[in-house]
Amino acid sequence: MKTKKKVYKKEQDEIIHKIISIVGIEDNTQITLYELDNDIKKQKEIMDLIPEIRKYFSFNNLKAVGEPERIKKTLVIYYKTINKKKQYTLHKKDYRIYKDDGCIIRTIIYKFEIK
Repeated sequence: MKTKKKVYKKEQDEIIHKIISIVGIEDNTQITLYELDNDIKKQKEIMDLIPEIRKYFSFNNLKAVGEPERIKKTLVIYYKTINKKKQYTLHKKDYRIYKDDGCIIRTIIYKFEIK
């Protein structure tokens, strides 16, 4: 029996490209978790891909696909798990955003590097 990885290679690459476009990695190699958490449009676009991801990827170890309502950081999880074989590596570090009103937001910044 062939695996989904071999049977649906083209479809998997298309989904990965969609995720890269949604997250905006092509334009900017860095993004903060704060931005991802507060961008409802990106979250909805990713969540709309769940049926396709379920169809074309083996998601036994992807809780974000199997049980998306239980996962808080779905965008990051999708990217990290689905894009392991792709052209980017993901690095993260603590980051602080200083607002004009004096508020400091502690978050994580993700940096995508081409392999």
